[in-house]
Amino acid sequence: MADITIIEGADPAAIAAWLARKLEERLSGAGAITIPGGSTPFPILAALIEAGGVHWAAWQVWPNDDRIVPEDHEASNTGKMRALLEPAGAGIVPLVEDARPPHFALTWLGMGPDGHIASLFPNTDPQIDEPRAVLRLTPNPLPPHAPFDRITLTIPALLDTDALVFTLGGAADKRAVFEGAVAGAHDLPVARLLRAAAARGVPVTVFT
Repeated sequence: MADITIIEGADPAAIAAWLARKLEERLSGAGAITIPGGSTPFPILAALIEAGGVHWAAWQVWPNDDRIVPEDHEASNTGKMRALLEPAGAGIVPLVEDARPPHFALTWLGMGPDGHIASLFPNTDPQIDEPRAVLRLTPNPLPPHAPFDRITLTIPALLDTDALVFTLGGAADKRAVFEGAVAGAHDLPVARLLRAAAARGVPVTVFT
């Protein structure tokens, strides 16, 4: 399995400090990263901006995925990222189906209790050798809090990176699913990603 480091009990400020160090280490403090949507990352991003130390003008930020809605819709990951990170100087790159993502200095992921990563839900059967970098798809069932079609980076695009980091938000059910993926107990999307990360030698850090 992948080279995995698990960090217990870190608050948003501690995770933000870790991210700041990684961004300054990678590519001399410049490049591209991909980050998740949902509720967990935004307090961490706010702490990262407040702490300073990251020269955001040197960074492109790509969402892992998004809902197919206008950017001013409350469900838009891109819109939220733009509102938070553009004033700090970052360049936000919306996902489109023919996009060619760069090599990422860091791929930051969340994970659902069903083992989905980005918008690669179990029903979408994500493949580690998917030839496309970006897919438009429909989760089934549609999450009731966000019942929209999605656009997402694929496993190969997410793994074109120097390092992976997961933030699980302190959820026991998510941790159990993640540990099952590490143990090879299931074949959910997160397990496929971790197997491919191990094969490529991509290190993984997990904030539980």
